[in-house]
Amino acid sequence: MRPRKLSRRNLLATGGALAATAVPAAPAAADPGRARARVRTGFERLAGDGYALLAGERVGVVTNPTGITPDARYLVDVMHADERVDLVAVFGPEHGFRGTAQAGDSEGRYDDPATGLPVYDTYLKSGQPLADVFTASGVDTVVFDIQDAGARFYTYIWTLYDCMVAAELAGKRFVVLDRPNPVSGRAALGPVLDRAFATFVGREPIAQAHGMTVAELALLFNAEFLARPVELETVRMTGWRRADFFDATGLPWVPPSPNMPTPETALVYSGTCLFEGTNLSEGRGTTRPFELLGAEGVDRRWAEAANALELPGVRFREAYFAPTFSKFQGRTVGGVQLHVHDREAFDPVRTGIGLLVTARRSWSGFAWRADRWIDKLTGSARVRTLIDAGADTDEVTGAWAADLAAFRAVRREHLLYR
Repeated sequence: MRPRKLSRRNLLATGGALAATAVPAAPAAADPGRARARVRTGFERLAGDGYALLAGERVGVVTNPTGITPDARYLVDVMHADERVDLVAVFGPEHGFRGTAQAGDSEGRYDDPATGLPVYDTYLKSGQPLADVFTASGVDTVVFDIQDAGARFYTYIWTLYDCMVAAELAGKRFVVLDRPNPVSGRAALGPVLDRAFATFVGREPIAQAHGMTVAELALLFNAEFLARPVELETVRMTGWRRADFFDATGLPWVPPSPNMPTPETALVYSGTCLFEGTNLSEGRGTTRPFELLGAEGVDRRWAEAANALELPGVRFREAYFAPTFSKFQGRTVGGVQLHVHDREAFDPVRTGIGLLVTARRSWSGFAWRADRWIDKLTGSARVRTLIDAGADTDEVTGAWAADLAAFRAVRREHLLYR
């Protein structure tokens, strides 16, 4: 890689003085009692400093429809129009750069009609093949800006990981522009991945609900998991606190993927996505994915059993729905709808386990997917085998306590916000 003309390592990360931003302000957060300025994302702070961190570099951006300004413009469009940054390529993840592809698909290689920039497909590429993409693109620096959903199996954090590995192999610098964890960063929850079960829904041993931002994850990946650390810089947010949920940020919500329509979806996702590993619908094909769960033959007994657990912060309504695609397409199924009434107390992973335990006990048709996808989602065979052995919610959730405590200790070393 050619020598950099300007070194500003950690200036933005440590809160150095910034010029006035060229990105228009968004409305303040909805809660008038907060008397706080809205969150400024990593991209806003980068742009506000005149892109000095990227000076003299040919830049490629890994992003998707969530990579926007507060006034809902694509950051790629903004950067392309600004002569202070030399943007030469875009890298699209799962669902694509402009978000036209469904789950398990991407947009492929094409030239973006709006900017003329070449768009390269990163989905399911890793290691040297992805490094070759970065080399072919001609970039010096790879910038990452994608909104995460807070769960280990949400694939964009592994796009981040794979791109970091590939950037190191290709000799590229890597810059992460931070965005909020939409479900807060208060705590890590759930089982920790066993590397024997590593896939694209979990490359490394982190908790099921990691409680970190993408910049924090990048720091953790670089220090703990990459064989050779990449030249990494992070541009942190201002105004975000670990206890903040997305509606406190004042930022516009863009669905990070087609089945993540609202921040409320993200709130439950790290627990109810486990139903992808079963023969029940996880609500895909409805207007409330991951909040509606069910199957043919399920009746009120499941909701009754789930409510009897008295899980904190959530109630369950007997529900009937007909998915328009995915499992049970066009057929009416019975099940539950989650109603989170106290998100501070709500534990999505414990809730997901409680729902699995009660679904298996209250519906004779319950089954795991034949490909053992549940093991990939939970990060080991332990959850499945315990539930099959008749374990209750406390027994299952207690089984990962030691691993979770160890992960929390490592996580703490890489947190950027209070």
